[in-house]
Amino acid sequence: MVEGVFSMAKTPITVAYGDGIGPEIMTATLRILEAAGAELDIETVEIGEKVYKRGIDNGMDPKAWESVRRTRVLLKAPITTPQGGGYKSLNVTLRKALNLYANVRPTVAYSPFVETTHPKMDLVIIRENEEDLYAGIEHRQTQQVYQCLKLITQPGSERVIRYAFDYARANGRKKVTCFVKDNIMKFTDGLFHKEFERIAAEYPDLEHETMIVDIGAARLANTPERFDVVVMPNLYGDILSDVTAELSGSVGLAPSANIGDGFAMFEAIHGSAPDIAGQNIANPSGLLLAAVMMLIHIGQPAVAEENPPRLAPHHRGRHSHARHLPRGFQQKLVGTDAFADAVIERLGERPQILKPVSYRQDAAGIARRAWQPGPKAEKQLVGVDVFLDWGPGAPDDLGSKLSQNHVNELKLEVITNRGIKVWPNGLPETFCTDHWRCRFRKEGGAPVQPAEVVELQRRLIEAGFDVIKTENLYTFDGVPGFSAVHG
Repeated sequence: MVEGVFSMAKTPITVAYGDGIGPEIMTATLRILEAAGAELDIETVEIGEKVYKRGIDNGMDPKAWESVRRTRVLLKAPITTPQGGGYKSLNVTLRKALNLYANVRPTVAYSPFVETTHPKMDLVIIRENEEDLYAGIEHRQTQQVYQCLKLITQPGSERVIRYAFDYARANGRKKVTCFVKDNIMKFTDGLFHKEFERIAAEYPDLEHETMIVDIGAARLANTPERFDVVVMPNLYGDILSDVTAELSGSVGLAPSANIGDGFAMFEAIHGSAPDIAGQNIANPSGLLLAAVMMLIHIGQPAVAEENPPRLAPHHRGRHSHARHLPRGFQQKLVGTDAFADAVIERLGERPQILKPVSYRQDAAGIARRAWQPGPKAEKQLVGVDVFLDWGPGAPDDLGSKLSQNHVNELKLEVITNRGIKVWPNGLPETFCTDHWRCRFRKEGGAPVQPAEVVELQRRLIEAGFDVIKTENLYTFDGVPGFSAVHG
């Protein structure tokens, strides 16, 4: 134990050594934590490739689940998911099963020790971790068309956005930026944007801004120094957190925390690198930095500060090979074990070039607020979108046939193909597939009874139409809850 680090009650954690280079980098990381004085009660579990091959499709057996549910903290090395169908992503399973809604990805440049064109970058991407296109709801609907549902919820958005502001405040950050694409996806990304603006008003001490994700990504790649904390939906965050990690010098250096109200998981973002496994050349920095995030989370920030940031890895090729920078700052190629030895030797030293770290005690205890639903809007059924597998044929032919099938005043209003209006008055140049959205409404947006929707489907099926699915059209307090038709 390093002098000055006081003994404390041991915190139970679950440790998974993973696959490929996982056991090597986990061993090195735990050696460093022990030398730094971390008070940990470690439960070891097996996850990953061997578990998959025992027939457990999510890569984690019941004993491992019991351990994580008991300790509530998982330090996880990378795993290998076997190729072929039928295997579920363990990370996605863990995030959803344990409600790990915030993915926290800090990115800092270690220049001049790690080459980067952005030596002053120091930002954190906080990504919504459970929803968006990663909800995993996909269907093949016709011979030509496949669908993936994008789900954005109000409670999911509120939780991760509020966490981003609380994280910024607890860690001495000054600004929170939101990336969305609500100029196109007005309901889903529009909801995320609306929640961001609403919650930002509760944090007058922090600056806030919103950017369309495409220009935001361009600025992030060009001038990452202008950003501090950036929060965004799942897909954008997954992509851009890897981009920023590479901008800082290497994806192989980046740590990740997955945070929920009751559980947390910490890991490096790189893969299991089986091609270099067992060679004692894997760089443990990503996992070590994830372990530092874990120490802060469990209330041991003083131990976390022992990790000397001037011991930086050097990126070479697809994976980072371990290097350290001895006194005098010459580069020296070392193995995984020797890298850990070099870190341990310098524990507690104050860096001379890189900025010293200081973790605030309150950074460990970001308050979680239970989500409270707002007032319930009045919901009114006003129509239905019927999706058909139909063709070959022209839109006018389909429109003519559908117009003969209506229920009371519930009549065909418009037909779209791939989101573009093709009937009535469509353009003959518009390319069409075999997937058609047919909107039925009453004149003036009059209310529709559910039985009328059912009767409409019955008549269409009896007329020989292949109904793929339907989406009811609702208003909420009189405001349409469905997108307008383009074209």
